[in-house]
Amino acid sequence: MSPVRDPYELAGEYVLGTLSADRRREVERALPDDPALRTAVRYWEERLLPLTSLAGPVEPSAALWQRIERSTVQAQAAAPARGQAPKTGWWNKLDLWRGLAAGGFAAAAIMAVVVGVRMQAPEAPGYMVVLATPSTAAPGWVIRATGSNTIRLEPLVRTAVPAQRALQLWTKADGWKGPVSLGLVTPGKAVNVRLDKLPPLQPNQLFEITLEPEQGSPIGRPTGPILYIGRAVKVM
Repeated sequence: MSPVRDPYELAGEYVLGTLSADRRREVERALPDDPALRTAVRYWEERLLPLTSLAGPVEPSAALWQRIERSTVQAQAAAPARGQAPKTGWWNKLDLWRGLAAGGFAAAAIMAVVVGVRMQAPEAPGYMVVLATPSTAAPGWVIRATGSNTIRLEPLVRTAVPAQRALQLWTKADGWKGPVSLGLVTPGKAVNVRLDKLPPLQPNQLFEITLEPEQGSPIGRPTGPILYIGRAVKVM
């Protein structure tokens, strides 16, 4: 496959559904003969599948069932002939989900809607954010609202941080003068963040993680490169 890429980065985009259709088919053809890629796909499936447990089941609409049925028929028609690479894993059983997820970071919302689930948030709308690398769109962190004024940041990868540098989380909604720091982030470690002094979360609110000095940005706004970025998607 060309160009050559880190299998874990490629597998992350494959499982999340951000690859183009042609690129996804290349990955599927490579899976039977690439142990490293298969291992990476399993890794991402195990990390992302538990996200569905954050939502409770609801009855899908009649229109959604029709779309699922059409997608199943299309998937059967496009099934590989004998001798070609088979599709593997739970992700490939959800062709409708995967196809719609090609839209980008809205994959977070698709996880909660297309498979017939929604976030349980009795006091506030549910939001999720997939933070991905700006250059490759490889997912690195997930943010989910856990209350009216709290969020939880969870890692999907372990980010290497140079000596005397740190990761800092920021957010900015439409109409704000600039980004607001939500504190330093420990690589590979989940953290709960309170938003007591900020307005309620809103759709399309920006979140990003930047590389900053060890004690954080000294000027109250990002100074280093953006490592991960994403926008809030309402999933209730």
